[in-house]
Amino acid sequence: MTIFDTIILGIIEGITEFLPISSTGHLIVASEFLGIEQNSVNKAFEVIIQFAAILAVILTYPSKFTLSHIDLWTKVMIAFFPIAIIGFIFSSQVKAMFSIEIVAYMFIIGGIIFLIVEKFYDEKETHTLDVEDVTYKQAAWIGFAQIFALIPGTSRAGSSIIGAMLVGLNRKASAEFSFLLAFPVMCATTAYDLLKHHEELLHDANILNLAIGFVVSFFVAFLAIKLFLKFLENFTFVAFGVYRIIFGILLLVILNNNITY
Repeated sequence: MTIFDTIILGIIEGITEFLPISSTGHLIVASEFLGIEQNSVNKAFEVIIQFAAILAVILTYPSKFTLSHIDLWTKVMIAFFPIAIIGFIFSSQVKAMFSIEIVAYMFIIGGIIFLIVEKFYDEKETHTLDVEDVTYKQAAWIGFAQIFALIPGTSRAGSSIIGAMLVGLNRKASAEFSFLLAFPVMCATTAYDLLKHHEELLHDANILNLAIGFVVSFFVAFLAIKLFLKFLENFTFVAFGVYRIIFGILLLVILNNNITY
């Protein structure tokens, strides 16, 4: 993996981590396009730059990471447990699903779901306008919705945002709860991968590449969060639904025509 590769992957991760368009799906496609071998070191690199993006949440919401928000974080942890438990039990099955074809189909399915939800969603009827007001029951349902993110191409942000909208959060609160929920998810994923692949990283990893990818992902993610929240002040998630469908169809066309990256 070259420095150019690490910068490209860092930018892609930073942009896509908090948008409902699947950062993992985009990283899989980008890696194929760049010809990056999906070995344990490179997969661990992807997890590390995902963790860097998650750290941008702290910079965005520093006040949320204080003892005065214990109740909020209790709800976040309730939403975290379903994916943690299912992901741990079925980790090998989840990894076996990593393919461009599955990513493509899940992009399309996720896009259709977004369009359907937005068709019937009326923000004026939502009763949770602030992330602090999320109930324990809502948090649990959001957590169950996030389980679908274990399927490559589904999007962790997308599944948690859809779950939040369906239980009565407005778009902004849905996105912000998804941001916070990403923190324990990626902390756990990063810790698990580092523990599993620490020997390969110590002997084979390029520290410079890791550092560059980490920094790029962090700052791009911080900017992406800010712009995403601004976007939601005036627009819906319809554009993301359309993007997902188009992107998924393009992937299938490429696959069906045997065009290699």
